[in-house]
Amino acid sequence: MCGIVGAVSSRNIVPILVQGLQRLEYRGYDSCGVAVHGASLGAGGGLQRARSTARVAELLEQVQAVPIVGATGIAHTRWATHGAPLECNAHPHFSHGPGAQASAGGTAPGRVALVHNGIIENYEALRTALQAQGYGFASQTDTEVIAHLVDSLYAGDLFQAVQAAVAQLHGAFAIAVMHQNEPHRVVGARAGSPLILGVGQGGAEHFLASDAMALAGVTDQIVYLQEGDVVDLQLGRYALVGADGQPLDAVQRPVRTVQAHSGAAELGPYRHYMQKEIFEQPRAIADTLEGVQGIVPALFGDGAAQVFEQIDSVLILACGTSYYSGCTAKYWLESVAKIPTQVEVASEYRYRESVPNPRQLIVTISQSGETADTLAALRHAQSLGHAHTLTICNVATSAMVRECALAYITRAGVEIGVASTKAFTTQLAGLFLLTLALAQAKGHLSAAQEAAHLQAMRHLPVALQAVLALEPQIIGWAEDFARMQNALFLGRGLHYPIALEGALKLKEISYIHAEAYPAGELKHGPLALVTSAMPVVTVAPNDALLEKLKSNMQEVRARGGVLYVLADADTRIESSEGLHVIRMPEHYGALSPILHVVPLQLLAYHTACALGTDVDKPRNLAKSVTVE
Repeated sequence: MCGIVGAVSSRNIVPILVQGLQRLEYRGYDSCGVAVHGASLGAGGGLQRARSTARVAELLEQVQAVPIVGATGIAHTRWATHGAPLECNAHPHFSHGPGAQASAGGTAPGRVALVHNGIIENYEALRTALQAQGYGFASQTDTEVIAHLVDSLYAGDLFQAVQAAVAQLHGAFAIAVMHQNEPHRVVGARAGSPLILGVGQGGAEHFLASDAMALAGVTDQIVYLQEGDVVDLQLGRYALVGADGQPLDAVQRPVRTVQAHSGAAELGPYRHYMQKEIFEQPRAIADTLEGVQGIVPALFGDGAAQVFEQIDSVLILACGTSYYSGCTAKYWLESVAKIPTQVEVASEYRYRESVPNPRQLIVTISQSGETADTLAALRHAQSLGHAHTLTICNVATSAMVRECALAYITRAGVEIGVASTKAFTTQLAGLFLLTLALAQAKGHLSAAQEAAHLQAMRHLPVALQAVLALEPQIIGWAEDFARMQNALFLGRGLHYPIALEGALKLKEISYIHAEAYPAGELKHGPLALVTSAMPVVTVAPNDALLEKLKSNMQEVRARGGVLYVLADADTRIESSEGLHVIRMPEHYGALSPILHVVPLQLLAYHTACALGTDVDKPRNLAKSVTVE
């Protein structure tokens, strides 16, 4: 989602700001911009900016053409919430002071420049009050309100003005602010949206970013700001205060060494990052399982053994693809570990009255560890008295990991494509390990069963390679799907969530409307949609529900529907007129969902390629959803 980069230095910082934006492109955005203080390099001039509704590469051309240079600056990639993706709504936003004519073009130097991630819930009331003071507005955003508010409160000290401004804001935000009167200063603040401080070499320069990846290669010395923190960056020094306004020291906010990976990974032989990440899944699973010699509670952190003994149920909170991994885990946890499990959409859980159970284990799932709805749901659960918390997450330094008592860190590596692939399968691997650990703690896992499950997990990378070899057959299916406007996905039992994930992938990147149902629900409504123009994808492992699933498939064929079936080799389902079958290399029992989802990822990918959509950056979507 939106990305922030800021810097205070003694050198021209524009190349670093733009490079930081390029490394945040994977998060998704529809406009971008940069602002610098012209006087920060000793030359004349005040605040200057360039903005674009194209890619960061076009912004770079702008700043080089003017040119725009400065040693103090802020930059931003925006994913539209308030206001359309137009240049007037792009960040950084300027405040020119009360009585100044608001200009959509924004060429006049401003008094305050500001970038913002998040949503300000009380922006309308603030906007009305600021208009009464004479402030004009050039955008439809909630962000411009913050810029004017800081300007209205400025009395010679930007740090104090920002502190006063954030006290009036309701909602989630991370901001970085400059003022024309202070050419060597940037002030940042966060509440509900991630923001980090980067300490430059020797402490001579300092940086702000919403993601450590933006600073890869610039600094690996990172301070993670916490809720309510306000940070003051100046040449050669920085200062922090907490939500209570009291100064924070190096013990309260330690500098950590973080090896962030650059988002500008090489594509190699692949057309898109999504394709590359699909084919990285064998390695990602192997890395996620590296070091797992046996099932022990310590895999999930200190104190896990005691927690696992105490809990009597599990509540999983997640969004999107992570929610579907949680739905899969519910089948495992109840069948293998015999533990009652609920799975809730994080954005719904926090807004309903629930019955707290202090003996319940709260499990959050998030690729980024910064998903706003999931973090809010976690905090809501904690406020209800849930002390037992665990996260399955791909980023060890994320807020989710810091705020949960226990964690399992997947090792998918950086995932740049917006549509999640390798993060999903590594989440499933982590959730299956959790299932085994809880089964062991509850006395439902024998030594022989543990050994068999671990052997199956270690074989997953090889099994995935065999599934990836099916790509040429799936490309043939994709050519059919590219001519369709709708699709139906069916699964039963453990594979129903995999059907849901397959439908999500197809609509995310190809924009074909797709829905998923438990196959047994066909006759309760969805069968009315089935025609020859509605392809029906069926996940057909050789499990206890296979014969039931075959009956559901006959219901489709009797209505003229066309079936596309992912079948295990021993299911005795043969291709015929209106029935297309791709045989999976082997049946994989409880871990079968990890294999069956891969052809669905490839189907979505190649359908999108056939349609010519922007596979890695689908419209209207963002990689890291840090707003509600």
